[in-house]
Amino acid sequence: MKALFLLIASLLLFSCKENTAEKELPSDSIFHLTTQWQDQHKQSYQLDALRGKTLVVVMIYTSCKATCPLLVADMKKIEKQIKPDYLDKTSLVLVTIDPETDTSEHLAEFAKTGGMDAPHWVFLRSDEAATQEFANVLSMKYKKISPIDFSHSNIISVFNPDGELILQEEGTGINAGKVAGKVNEAVKGS
Repeated sequence: MKALFLLIASLLLFSCKENTAEKELPSDSIFHLTTQWQDQHKQSYQLDALRGKTLVVVMIYTSCKATCPLLVADMKKIEKQIKPDYLDKTSLVLVTIDPETDTSEHLAEFAKTGGMDAPHWVFLRSDEAATQEFANVLSMKYKKISPIDFSHSNIISVFNPDGELILQEEGTGINAGKVAGKVNEAVKGS
């Protein structure tokens, strides 16, 4: 009887180790990027810290008066259409293209003022090289056209929990239901 108990305990322990072992990242995962980022809470980490969550990503800058407010509004519309019990498995990520102006403190204030201070909202900043690398991965173009203004693409991207791109919508006033549906599908499948 004691031997049977030890055998069962060993099998359970082995199967638990199997389930908790992280699987290898897909070759096209954004989590292969090794750059350092800082969030609105002054926490520094690499993008792979977001692994395991479905990500909805947009690149903006907080002083923008043209399209960025529309992109933020699109992100809020997407949030409202994600199943409430899926929000803890989702990160709505806003990456600044103006890290010089958008300090962590500034991003935190922007989040609070905009009603985006729930845990699933993540605001990121890094140096210019990391920001450009990330923009290239998203096929997002931006260029500083004056000391306070940028020209940029308007793209919202969805990544599965392994960091693979599963949807991109371009423009403002996107179909939030389509994006949220893809997020709900990715969370359910994870």
